[in-house]
Amino acid sequence: MAFANNTYVVVRTIHAGVHVGTLVDRRGSEVDLAHARRIWAWKGANTLHEIAISGVGSGSRVSKPVQEITLLGVIEVIRATPEARANLEAATWA
Repeated sequence: MAFANNTYVVVRTIHAGVHVGTLVDRRGSEVDLAHARRIWAWKGANTLHEIAISGVGSGSRVSKPVQEITLLGVIEVIRATPEARANLEAATWA
């Protein structure tokens, strides 16, 4: 499934972990995100699907955003709901 650019997504990579941000471009297993944050650890969700639906809980570890990042080895891209986006953009490193 292909997502339109400017879609807020949750991205899982082979070696670089889990990131969230606005999709800028996708080329096979390479993805460019804007306003990207890395999720180091999370609470309040069992799976990335749940993070894409509702976001993360208190005590999660979510980095400050970087302006843009290119991720290699992408194995999963999930569209995030508006609720999850609001939660993830407000999340901090606990």
